[in-house]
Amino acid sequence: MGMRNASKGTVLISGASIAGPAVAFWLHRYGFTVTVVEKSSGLRGGGYPIDVRGTAVEVARRMGILPQLQQAHIDSRRVTFLDADGSEAAVVHPQAVVGGVEGWDVEVPRGDLAEVLYGAVRDDVEFLFDDSMDALTEHEHGVDVTFRSGGRRTFDLVLGADGLHSRTRELVFGPEQQFHRYLGYCFSIFTMPNTFELSHEVLIWNTPGRAAALYAVGDSDELHAFLNFAHPEPPGEVLRGPEAQRELVAATFADDGWEIPAMVAAMRHANDPFFDTVSQVHLPRWSSGRVALLGDAAYAPSFLTGQGSSLALVGAYMLAGSLADHRDHTAAFAAYERDTRGFVELNQAQVGAGDAALFPTTAEALEKRNRRLRGLTALPPKTGRPAHTALTLPEHTGDRPGNGQWRVGR
Repeated sequence: MGMRNASKGTVLISGASIAGPAVAFWLHRYGFTVTVVEKSSGLRGGGYPIDVRGTAVEVARRMGILPQLQQAHIDSRRVTFLDADGSEAAVVHPQAVVGGVEGWDVEVPRGDLAEVLYGAVRDDVEFLFDDSMDALTEHEHGVDVTFRSGGRRTFDLVLGADGLHSRTRELVFGPEQQFHRYLGYCFSIFTMPNTFELSHEVLIWNTPGRAAALYAVGDSDELHAFLNFAHPEPPGEVLRGPEAQRELVAATFADDGWEIPAMVAAMRHANDPFFDTVSQVHLPRWSSGRVALLGDAAYAPSFLTGQGSSLALVGAYMLAGSLADHRDHTAAFAAYERDTRGFVELNQAQVGAGDAALFPTTAEALEKRNRRLRGLTALPPKTGRPAHTALTLPEHTGDRPGNGQWRVGR
């Protein structure tokens, strides 16, 4: 694939979830020729809610997609915490729990964010669905990529935006175990019928070491269900298969009351259960030669921070901007990491500060958490968590002031 005449270069991005389309958007704007490869046969829906907070909201605004995200915003009105017997422990405002800012931060179904990002780039970049990288070989002038479909192409750069279990990271840096920091929990998420008639709200049930949540997005007849449990050692190979995963979850919650038996039954029958460990990714460096990583592939913070999508959007902006600012990819990748790593590490550190505290493993810690929650009001907080806004976005040389998107502040 020779360089196209006005192109700044050809870039292959692996992954079409959040980070992939976001970095594709900026690279196309800055004059690169972009291809995105995605192993799924299409965009993965999945309506469970994700947050876009702080600095990431500014990225969305600069992309021109903030109005669409605000339209898709889930207006959750309360979070009810329940004790093991189902009695009420505390009722709080959602933003008070996550440290978000009312009227600025948005919460949207994951699939909606993916759709909006894809819609913003689908006409400008090439998408290869139902395919993935089998091998890559870097040489002096580019990266030769062999695809699972048998195709072979050469690109100037390859970016891995392919998530916690990144294939790009494995090909370039080696097996994931060495980069995964297990945080001591496993979880399963799935959908189930809204027989509880919940509306615009979240119920979170806890007993030491185990938690369950039911999430009602609007007045839907479907709930997003979540089962989370402490597991001292990362579960071994036994959990590679969905059947073994379901058995572990069912056994773990076997003696619990409230609506847990109904949730476990729903998980067994769900056609969309997703199981994983709660882990972060920590890499000594985010690039090697002509290959760089972003989003969960490089620095997954885990859902305990609620910052995965925000780090993906911010990282995409910073990486593309660095590539626009530097003619040399080595300098660009170094600048991206230098300017973004502090923000990432601050947000990864939030697991102790915020939401990991939502899943205590001892009765004492649970009682302490409930006292803290009862001290919060049902009103939204005035300011967000400092980590969410800890990066002030630079303006990149590729950014054209003429497009009307560069108002300062909010």
